[in-house]
Amino acid sequence: MNVPEDLKYAETHEWIRVEGDVGTVGITDHAQEELTDIVFAEPPQVGKSFSARDAAAVVESVKAASDIYAPVGGEVVEANEALAANPSLLNTDPFGEGWIFKIKITNPSDLEALKDAAAYREQIAK
Repeated sequence: MNVPEDLKYAETHEWIRVEGDVGTVGITDHAQEELTDIVFAEPPQVGKSFSARDAAAVVESVKAASDIYAPVGGEVVEANEALAANPSLLNTDPFGEGWIFKIKITNPSDLEALKDAAAYREQIAK
């Protein structure tokens, strides 16, 4: 299972890649495998603000609809518009083209509550 070392992970299977004060957010390889074929994705609107652990987006698979949570607090600065036409990017490239939204981080200390790759691998091995 792919768990990139350069990301931080939420217990709810979101990842965040931090560049400066902006974080790119998506779902993990494990999450997309559990959901199976993703048929719909609704990223949050640009300009919307969230606290850490707020439901920020929705993805639907052939199995279920699932909330995607903001791993950190902040304001959405970009949404992945490509997901509207091709939600399967979440399955085929969850750590690349399948990102969901970018958030301007308002409280960098939120990152301290997230897991590193080793801790996340341990979580999903259970």
